[in-house]
Amino acid sequence: MKKNFLVLILAIMLSMTLTGEGLAQQKELPNNDTAAISQEEALTYIIGSGDLLEIMTWNEPQLSRSQVLVRTDGKISFPFLDDVQASGLTPLELKQKIEDGLKKYVEHPHVTVDVKNPQSKKFYILGEVVNTGEYPLTKNLTVLQAFAIAGGFTEWASKRQIILLRHEGTEEKIYRVNYRRIIDGKDLDQNLMLKPDDTIIVP
Repeated sequence: MKKNFLVLILAIMLSMTLTGEGLAQQKELPNNDTAAISQEEALTYIIGSGDLLEIMTWNEPQLSRSQVLVRTDGKISFPFLDDVQASGLTPLELKQKIEDGLKKYVEHPHVTVDVKNPQSKKFYILGEVVNTGEYPLTKNLTVLQAFAIAGGFTEWASKRQIILLRHEGTEEKIYRVNYRRIIDGKDLDQNLMLKPDDTIIVP
C-alpha cells in the first residue's frame, strides 16, 4: 500500500514539474497572454494592485482596452467613468460595475473583464531549488506544488528542514515543513495551502 502511494506521489510530482517549467517561463515574460487566469479561476480571483486587465465592450471599440493596469490605489481609468475601484473585486463584479456605469452612455452595454497578467498575488521560493524566485499565485497551490513549479530540489537541499514564512496581520509566522514526511504519507498536514506573499526557504 505504501509503495503504491509513493508511486502515485512521484507520478503527480513529475506532472507538476512539467507544468512548473511553463510557469517559470511565464514569470520571465510578464506581458505574455498565456499568464491569463482561466474562466474557472476568474470566479474567485480577487483583483489587486499591479494586475493587468483586458476590458472589452461589445460593439464599442472606443470603450475597449487591451491593457488596463490596476494602480497602487486599487483603481483603474476607464472612458466616461474616470477612476473605477477594481481592487478587492472579482472580474465578474468589476464587469457588473462597469456595465452599470456605462448604462448612462450605451444602451445595454455588454462588458467582459479578463485578467491577462495577474501580478498582485505572488509567492516566493528561495534556497536549494532549481529555479528560485517569484511566482504568480493565481489559484490554490500547495507547498508540494510550489516545489514542482520551482523545478524541484538541488542535490544539496535539506528536505526535512524547509521553512515557510507567512505574514498574518502584524505578525510573521514560521511553519516547518518536512518534505520527506509528506511524501511518505506520515504528515500530510504539512502540505500547506499557499497564501499571497508566502516565502518558502529550502536550506
